[in-house]
Amino acid sequence: QVQLVESGGGLVQAGGSLRLSCAAYGRTFSDYAMGWFRQAPGKERDFVAAISWSGGSTDYADSVWGRFTISRDNAKNTLFLQMNSLKPDDTAVYYCGTANRRTATGRQYSYDYWGQGTQVTVSS
Repeated sequence: QVQLVESGGGLVQAGGSLRLSCAAYGRTFSDYAMGWFRQAPGKERDFVAAISWSGGSTDYADSVWGRFTISRDNAKNTLFLQMNSLKPDDTAVYYCGTANRRTATGRQYSYDYWGQGTQVTVSS
């Protein structure tokens, strides 16, 4: 099976930055799109950002556009999410996922493997 391990979450004040990482194991990393999703307390899991198999195209939720940047290092089998200008509404557990396709997508059903999540808390 594919294993995904997120790291980099923590507590940060509003306006601050965090960089999340997701290490992938068990699948040819560069063959598949990947993405980040998040789930706040009492809410459903929402799309954050996605990146194509080659890293040539990306997609972002409107709520994070201009503040977050998704990237990948295929040589290291690692996905990243750079989060700047963080807001309290960004507080959530962040999950990385591996899609079953090459094209970036925000549709959860296109992702067949997920990490355990990493907590991001933004204080005001």
